[in-house]
Amino acid sequence: MSFVRIGGVPHHVEVTGSGPVCVLSAGLGLAWFDWDAVVERLAPSRTVVRFDRPGSGLSGHARVPPTLVGEAERIARVLDALGFGGRPATVVGHSLAGFHCEAFARLFPARTSGLVLVDSSVEEHPRVRVPRGVRVGAARVCGAVLGGVGLPRAAGPVLRRVAVRGDGARADAVRRVYGSSRVLLGSLLEYATYGDAAVELAALRREFPLPGRLPVTVLAAYSGGSVGWLTRQRALAASLHATFRVAEPSGHLLMRDAPGGVAEAVLGPAAIP
Repeated sequence: MSFVRIGGVPHHVEVTGSGPVCVLSAGLGLAWFDWDAVVERLAPSRTVVRFDRPGSGLSGHARVPPTLVGEAERIARVLDALGFGGRPATVVGHSLAGFHCEAFARLFPARTSGLVLVDSSVEEHPRVRVPRGVRVGAARVCGAVLGGVGLPRAAGPVLRRVAVRGDGARADAVRRVYGSSRVLLGSLLEYATYGDAAVELAALRREFPLPGRLPVTVLAAYSGGSVGWLTRQRALAASLHATFRVAEPSGHLLMRDAPGGVAEAVLGPAAIP
């Protein structure tokens, strides 16, 4: 277990394996261990970097509310701190972190060797109605109140296990992470600023094109039923000139439900036994 300090905040990082660099970034409220099964498949041929954003996993408190450009720069700074700044990386973003990784690819094209969006967030017409300061203030108040009455310690780990089956092997980590008011506040801040990130990404798409030869894959989850989400994911892939794949059956936590599909999107089918 290692930590690097970025912007005065300790960031929990884990580096596994050897080979070309691959960065895994999890969605809102998730932690480094959600990628465990994917790392097992990638580590034989990739240097896999996982990190927790401020206010998530084992990283320090979120001192400021997040911005999209700030999160893209965070990926770059984590790689720099680990000594990988001179090595292009495949960036893999799940859910909200899909925004972050796409922004990284647009802002740091020379440092990006591939982009994989894992059931990424999609906003076709991004907008925000409530001023950012109001939303951030409400998130801080809510976090302080719920943390003050001890809700994270009392209910956080239980709610995590209810939401995500199969966390028994990581019971100690689940208690440490989800029993913390730090993680509750970090998640609330990311949720409160989600619309801002979507608006920022729309602006970046207009100003910073993806490199023409960059391999991009959009991997969507599907467990039957409505195909509306698949339609939106397919449209995202078309807009990015990306390869479109479906992992079926799988819920939103694709890295846990279909880790082989995620690894295949990174490595290609020939590399997955």
